Amino acid sequence: MAGQMERPLGDVTFLTVSEVAKAMRVSKMTVYRLVHAGTLPAVQVGRSFRIPQEAVHAYLRESFYEAG
Repeated sequence: MAGQMERPLGDVTFLTVSEVAKAMRVSKMTVYRLVHAGTLPAVQVGRSFRIPQEAVHAYLRESFYEAG
């Protein structure tokens, strides 16, 4: 995520909680839990959260599980 913060803000794509939940095929509550736990970085705008798209990709890359 450090590289993300160095990019111009206009180049960052932000997703809503609903969009992240749909992409990950989980409930919105699961996304809220990840955000509140600090596992998934987000920006709070009023009462809403916006999650950088690259943060979602990074979280999924780090979360892959390989059965051995």
